[in-house]
Amino acid sequence: FSFSNFGLCRFEIFNETSFDNWVDLAAAPALPASLSLYNELKELGFKIFLLTGRSEFQRNATGANLLSSGYRDWERLILRGSSDQGKPATTYNSEKRAELENEGYRIHGNSGDQWSDLGGYAVAARSFKLPNPTDYIP
Repeated sequence: FSFSNFGLCRFEIFNETSFDNWVDLAAAPALPASLSLYNELKELGFKIFLLTGRSEFQRNATGANLLSSGYRDWERLILRGSSDQGKPATTYNSEKRAELENEGYRIHGNSGDQWSDLGGYAVAARSFKLPNPTDYIP
């Protein structure tokens, strides 16, 4: 992807409409190391939950993008519902992880390109921050 495709550029204000249009393209490539780890964890029998800040209306495009990028057989794809809109990212991610724990799951690992993906409560035993040179979500 290029920075202009979803409205982010150094010093450019986030443009939600441009980002939504970019998501609809369902063309974001997988990070090779992340996809490799995903496949290794699947082979080891881990259940993988994909938690994203994308909105529920983007489910089809997000799922199609994941499939076309090589991701398969995830346990659940979790997107922001209407009641999650406007919540800070750390709050939203923490609440969703807590829901998984309340369902009886243990969160062994978590990776994300934002610190807000990893912090808060109901955190993983191990967290892995991925580099992201394009944007910061508090």
